[in-house]
Amino acid sequence: MSIENLSCNKSFDGWHKQYSHYSETLNCTMRFAIYLPPQVSSGDKVPALYWLSGLTCTDENFMHKAGAQRIAAELGMAIIAPDTSPRGDEVADDDGYDLGKGAGFYVNATQTPWSRHYRMYDYVLNELPALVESMFPLNDQRSIAGHSMGGHGALVLAMRNPERYRSVSAFSPISNPVNCPWGKKAFKTYLGKDTAAWAEYDASLLMRSASRFVPALVDQGEADNFLTEQLMPEALEAAASHSGYPLVLNRREGYDHSYYFIASFIEQHLRFHAKHLTR
Repeated sequence: MSIENLSCNKSFDGWHKQYSHYSETLNCTMRFAIYLPPQVSSGDKVPALYWLSGLTCTDENFMHKAGAQRIAAELGMAIIAPDTSPRGDEVADDDGYDLGKGAGFYVNATQTPWSRHYRMYDYVLNELPALVESMFPLNDQRSIAGHSMGGHGALVLAMRNPERYRSVSAFSPISNPVNCPWGKKAFKTYLGKDTAAWAEYDASLLMRSASRFVPALVDQGEADNFLTEQLMPEALEAAASHSGYPLVLNRREGYDHSYYFIASFIEQHLRFHAKHLTR
């Protein structure tokens, strides 16, 4: 597979690198970033945390703003951050920020014209791990995390594939997308009018019916402008209570939806994942 290195920066004795490659799953050229901790220089294979970003973001937002590299270097953990959607002139798009490019919602679209490119679920689950694990010194231990739309994606991927991930965490996830404006718009467009198909990508519905568990950590800011209408953490709490899911959900007073919030608590999330990745 052809892959091109776009940038390389030393950070806390490890390396942040950015790559592009052609994705057979998405039928377009994609970009991702990877942080390799200093332990790889001695030949060690390390576990990986996959980070999924939110609406309008790319692979760069988390890597530039979260301040995760220092702790990842200490813990010996790689971080892999894909883009949030397919890209390119031939890729279908929408004028709204919450649909199309930058808004893939980590689903496999079934509706025309979206189905040709918008298969971010399969890309994150299968193609991207196969690529990075073949090229970099990673072992087969994976965890997954994300923010907002990416928090939704991380929770869904972990709950639908508990054998693939050791742990999952999210900041401000879209917890019940079948019942919020962002989710309804995206799911109707990408998946069609049959709401039964939507349920496969709803973290609260999946958690309510779960019988196999992946340890989950969620942080939600109480001053988040999207809290009531879009995020609905209470649906996730109710689902966990119903199924006995091992969810810790922290409500953080005064924090909003921004990367100031993520940077404040990213260390706790990385240490949570490290505990399960090294178990």
